Amino acid sequence: MSGTKIDNRDWSLLSFEEQLFQLEVEGYLVIPDLLPAEHLELLRAETSKLETRAVDYSVNQQVRSDLHRGGGEITRLIAHQPTTEFLARVFGDDVVFMSCVYARSEPGHPGISIHTDGQPYGSEIFGYEGSVPVMIRVLYYLQDLTPEVSPFRVIPRSHLSMHADGNPYLRYEDHPEQVIVTLKAGSAVFLNHRAFHGNSPNVGDYAREMLAIGYRPAWGGPVKEVNDWTDEDLRELPEEVLPFFIDPNISKIDFHGSNKPAGMKSEARGINPSRYGKH
Repeated sequence: MSGTKIDNRDWSLLSFEEQLFQLEVEGYLVIPDLLPAEHLELLRAETSKLETRAVDYSVNQQVRSDLHRGGGEITRLIAHQPTTEFLARVFGDDVVFMSCVYARSEPGHPGISIHTDGQPYGSEIFGYEGSVPVMIRVLYYLQDLTPEVSPFRVIPRSHLSMHADGNPYLRYEDHPEQVIVTLKAGSAVFLNHRAFHGNSPNVGDYAREMLAIGYRPAWGGPVKEVNDWTDEDLRELPEEVLPFFIDPNISKIDFHGSNKPAGMKSEARGINPSRYGKH
């Protein structure tokens, strides 16, 4: 990691406009202290009981998906108000929950290759969920991220590239301009799913746990249908999370739209070049 930039700025100083610039242009954003200590304890109590599986490249990377089921603290995290209110402001649309995944990087974990979660034609790894045009994955960290304990790494602005090197199906072992992100437990990384990212090896002395929850705006659906929520899924859910369990295939597009549709607007604040304030 010698010579690699470590982004450990005071993220609490950013205005909303600066947060938006960081997320839309740089491709990632940290919001610190989203979860207080007592909330972390409740979540860790649940993750300690999860049945997990090892990934194909290391027994020291344990994962579990489909964590919307169960109705406990992990499920309730989907509706965490500071997060969903922020996303509603970013999207300007209904916030659609797509997935909830647990990952534990234990000492000896070799690191996750640099990759994207956004793959426009789908893939065996991400299914068609990754084909949505816009998704923010909120990565909640249940332990401190340090340079030694599997810190997040990202290539800023990589989601903006039109070069062949930006093919979202590529993976990279390393990159000279990657940025390493460290943070305190209870903070979260908000990730543009098209940005190239991964994590570094865990050479520390404790496991790093993370809950990743994916959300998208209602306008942008997948290119092929994904599994909808079952009646059983919905019956088990706490009431506060139900507004985010909109049909995961919902889209607001008009394939047969005309060149001059009726009722066109003459302003749209969400695409103002000035939406970043001083930027």
